Order: sequence, then C-alpha cells, then structure tokens
Amino acid sequence: MAVAPNRRKHLVHSNILSNVEAGSKLYTDEFTSYSDLPPEFVHELVNHLQYYVSGRVHTNGMENFWSLLKRTLKGTYVSVDPAHLQAYVDEQAFRFNSRKTMDDGERFRAVISQIIGKRVTYAELIGKEGETEGVA
Repeated sequence: MAVAPNRRKHLVHSNILSNVEAGSKLYTDEFTSYSDLPPEFVHELVNHLQYYVSGRVHTNGMENFWSLLKRTLKGTYVSVDPAHLQAYVDEQAFRFNSRKTMDDGERFRAVISQIIGKRVTYAELIGKEGETEGVA
C-alpha cells in the first residue's frame, strides 16, 4: 500500500507499472483511472451499478481492507497528520496481511522485534525533521 497524492490516471498507471508484475491479473471496479491499462496486465472489472461479483472477479477483499483502515483512522486514531499517513497505512497492511497467520501476541512480538535499537527523534515524530526554527 502506498499513499498517493491523487487518483489521476497517469499516477495510477505509473504505480501499477512500478509495483505490479507484468502478466498479473488486476481486478478493479469501473473507476476511470483503471481504464486502458497497459496490455502486459490482464484487467477485469466489475461494474458495481450492475453486480459486485462476476465469477472470480470482485473487489471485496480490497473493500474490506479500506473499511478496516478507515474505521481505524476515524475511530482509534481520530486525528492523523498527513505526514504520518503512510505509517498508519503500513500498520494496517501488516495487520491485514498477518490476520490469518499470526495471533495478536505473535503480531506484537514481531513488531517489538523490529524496533529494538531504533531511535525516533521528536522532530521526526512530528514530521518536522530538518527544521531548526526556535532551536537555540
């Protein structure tokens, strides 16, 4: 998952080309930025005005992820600074991707094992690294 500045077609296509292996099947909804994807991808879509599933083609898993992310941002964290949005997305992606392979304790131990010896300064934490205003 990556936070993008907008949903315009050129950016969506660029992200797909940079991050998705050629030959992959892409299942999307009818959002116009997904139209005319490069031919190295197999693109199938569902038109939610007509149906939500067509055989194996659906976006239910992705919609489940977005629902959980939005609920976390609005209900748990309440106010998220845009400078930190990618970190919140990364956290939710980790939770979602490990939901069937780890229980809460295993997930906690995995996270803790990755932070040992790492330091975050206050300036980094508030997204103001490199700024020296007010420093004596």
